[in-house]
Amino acid sequence: MRIGILTREWPPEIYGGAGVHVDQLVHELRRLTPVYVHCFGIHRTDATAHPVPTSLHGANQAIQTLGVDLEMAMAVADVDLVHSHTWYTNLAGHVASLLYGIPHVITAHSLEPMRPWKEEQLGGGYHVSSWVERSSYAEAKAVIAVSNGMRNDVLASYPFVDPARVHVVHNGIDTSIYKPQSSISSFAQMGIDPDKPYLLFVGRITRQKGLVHLLRAAQHFAGDIPLVMCASAADTAEIEVETAAAVRELRAARGADSVIWIEKQVDRETLIELFSNALAFLCPSIYEPLGIVNLEAMACETAVIASDVGGIPEVVADGETGLLVHYDVNDSTHFERQFALAVNSLIEDPARAAAMGKAGRERAVAHFGWDAIAQQTVDVYQAALDN
Repeated sequence: MRIGILTREWPPEIYGGAGVHVDQLVHELRRLTPVYVHCFGIHRTDATAHPVPTSLHGANQAIQTLGVDLEMAMAVADVDLVHSHTWYTNLAGHVASLLYGIPHVITAHSLEPMRPWKEEQLGGGYHVSSWVERSSYAEAKAVIAVSNGMRNDVLASYPFVDPARVHVVHNGIDTSIYKPQSSISSFAQMGIDPDKPYLLFVGRITRQKGLVHLLRAAQHFAGDIPLVMCASAADTAEIEVETAAAVRELRAARGADSVIWIEKQVDRETLIELFSNALAFLCPSIYEPLGIVNLEAMACETAVIASDVGGIPEVVADGETGLLVHYDVNDSTHFERQFALAVNSLIEDPARAAAMGKAGRERAVAHFGWDAIAQQTVDVYQAALDN
């Protein structure tokens, strides 16, 4: 069984959970079957990279994506099945399936109808991405949802998809890499006081991650505990300005040291240090198919406080590995206040936070290992080839 993996992200260019998923999944899949990775961007030694065609330089991002997808579709004539990740490669999988008569499997990491704010970022390109996704889901042989919540979203967003074609295979975590780390070698250069507890946020500056809600909630955090905020790659100039304004307001209210804003994507070793030494990891997302970053925090023995959206409740065991806060789209102020109360309950009881962290590590190891997830994925491939 020769598998063509189609992905926008591949090391060293990984910026989100979908890229982490593909990287770790392929590592395990290659133990089971031949896998050929096709990705966007610069030359790789372990994948076939497809740059934007020269003639499309300067075009709308969606048009550039379609150009790369057609290049990908041309390059996978010799595989038995194609597996695309995110709308960025859905068209490549769909066209390859039509051209070569091979099954197309899609992993649903997110859905365009669930992210209407992307129109703010992409303009008319959002309508192109939505068309690509909708058309591809209609014809795909199988859809892998990364959570039961995501499966429900797929069927609600695309009611024409046969429920029998939608399979739940969770995201995973490599707990041999993500594990507690006592080192704090990176703290000095980031301005973090190693003798003081801190709270941690890691994510892109996008509506989806709920960062502005978090900054407003932080106005009500107990004591003087700082928020370490690893946040970069703003979707739009407008949301970057909005985030900066919220940071200024928080510093004005609680002091200059209330937020340590790391405006770059940190390397994995630094990230593990940050996870491992935080009192709690904070995830105020308003949309999250699963939330692999929560798994990363749990694997590093860190308690998680998160919104209860999407697949997050399938990862964070409320009251055991962390705390869940109900997100009400119609009352964000109430959500922010409740989020602050949840945070304060762990600030005031660090022993409970530590116990949740240990339980989180145990849960990550027991339920989210990549070896089992790779085998479940191969089972989906085999069913798609047999039917």
